[in-house]
Order: sequence, then C-alpha cells, then structure tokens
Amino acid sequence: MSRDYANRAPRSKGRGSNKNARSPGHKPWIALIVVVALVAGFGYFLWTIKGSADQVEPARAETKAGKPKKDPNALPPQPQEEWTYLKELENKQVEVDVPPPETLRSTGPYQMQCGSFREESQAEKMKAVIAFQGMEAQIRKVQGGSGIWYKVVIGPYERKRDAERARHKLQAIGMNTCQIWLWQN
Repeated sequence: MSRDYANRAPRSKGRGSNKNARSPGHKPWIALIVVVALVAGFGYFLWTIKGSADQVEPARAETKAGKPKKDPNALPPQPQEEWTYLKELENKQVEVDVPPPETLRSTGPYQMQCGSFREESQAEKMKAVIAFQGMEAQIRKVQGGSGIWYKVVIGPYERKRDAERARHKLQAIGMNTCQIWLWQN
C-alpha cells in the first residue's frame, strides 16, 4: 500500500483544525473564582496567626517581669553522683597469683615444624626448599592414629628468638606453615 505524499492536498489551517483551541464549554471565570478563594483563605490563615501571636506576647511579658533575668550562657548546676562503685573501687584489694619467673619460661630447646605429609616425596620437596634458604631440615617418620606421617622439622634452637628469626626468613619466601614448639625427639 503506497501513499502519494507529493500530490496530497494541503492541510487546511482553518479554525477547525487547531487542536489547541478552547472547547466550547470552557468557562474562564471558574478558574478565577478558585484563585480568589485560595488567596482569601491564605490571607485568613495569616490573619489568625498574627492574632494568636498578639495574645501570647502579653503573657510572656508578665512572666519575664516577675522573674529575675538569668544569664543565657550560664551552665546548669552539676548533677549529684548516684554511683557507689567508684568509692568501692578505691578501697578494693585485688589478689593475683603470679607464678615465679622460672615457670613462666618453658625450658629446653625449640624446634620448628613446617609441614606434615602422608607421602615422603612431598616432605623431601619441602626439605629442599628449606635447604635453599641455608637451613638444615630433618624428616621424621611418625606413626599416628590415622597412619604414617612424615614431618619436616628444623632445629633444635636454644632460644625461641632464634627459631622466630628462622621462621621469618621462611615467611619471606612464602612458606607460612611453620610452627615453633618445644623440642621433641
């Protein structure tokens, strides 16, 4: 279906084609009445507010004349303390059982365990990585409740601080599994 737009009759620009024209039933005086009513209502509202403010002002003036003026920057009085635990704590005695310094330190050499494997080949690989860092590791074969385990152990260290230095050296290469314990044969 084709249309011939070139030979089409021009649209008429008469009164009947204007879509924005007012409808015959439109009455402008209704809008004017609504606007006047709104303005009158708003004026009445303002007049009632002003009237109520005039009635309140004399009452305020009477109360201000009867009382002495207070300093607006003055602080309120300090409240009374209701808590009794502060006084109780001043006289409280605390008893603490502190063990002697000898028992605080665990005695004996330290070891560092870096892994525990089911297969000896995995333990040998970890031992090789540790050897590249200049440390000598041992592999211990242990019979556990769930079978045989191969533990990779470094040590003994006389002081825990020495074991911690070695652990930090291994952490620098990404080996974060090492734990420091007391030496066990």
